Amino acid sequence: MKLQKKKILMLSFTLFLISILLFPQVVTAAEITDGLSGLSEVLGNETGETSQVVQLFLLTTALSLAPTFLVLTTCFTRIIVVLSFVRSSLGTQQNPPNLVLMGIALFLSLFIMQPVYTDVMNEAITPYINEEISGQAAFESAELPIKEFMYKQTRDEDIQLFLDISEMDKPADINDLSLTVAIPAFIISELRTAFSIGFLIFIPFLVIDIVVASILMSMGMFMLSPVMISLPFKLLLFVLVDGWYLVVESLVTGFQ
Repeated sequence: MKLQKKKILMLSFTLFLISILLFPQVVTAAEITDGLSGLSEVLGNETGETSQVVQLFLLTTALSLAPTFLVLTTCFTRIIVVLSFVRSSLGTQQNPPNLVLMGIALFLSLFIMQPVYTDVMNEAITPYINEEISGQAAFESAELPIKEFMYKQTRDEDIQLFLDISEMDKPADINDLSLTVAIPAFIISELRTAFSIGFLIFIPFLVIDIVVASILMSMGMFMLSPVMISLPFKLLLFVLVDGWYLVVESLVTGFQ
């Protein structure tokens, strides 16, 4: 009964935080104070109130850091950067819009990371919810699949860079590799890969721009923007080669 009440309190506090994030103009400072005070009174009636307050604090911290972990520990960074390069190389300004690119990157990330998150659910979250393992053991079990995914996509040079900066020796086992080293090494590796893909994407469209600019100059049309003339040809080329299919295929298979 006590455990059930504790879970209800945690859920209520989570919903309270979500309401603040989604409707900040509705929730006033007085209401926030009253809500926290009421929650503290309820927690104060339970034994081990200090521990529960710490757990709630950790929960709010985890909720605030969740978007950061989504961006920096998954394939989201590479995908969104490559898609941005595609839009820039086409020269279509805001088409597709940022919201569309973010949505594509998000769902592609969920598709690619599904096996990893399935392992996290089976090995960490589900046992922790069933009270089969402690919180510390759940965290250690959850970070292992994520570190394995990042390690496969990270260059040894990038890992060694942060190991040298932190004056740490390279661990023999990936389990001993700290997240403070694995995450920044993974980020710069992903940016390097994304920029390499972006360079290859830019080449054919750059050739079209050069050809169109040369033709316009030879015809003496200096006042006519080459971008305006080359844009339809770049769109035609991208459609004929089924560009979105090729880009998405290269992104997904690159993580396998």
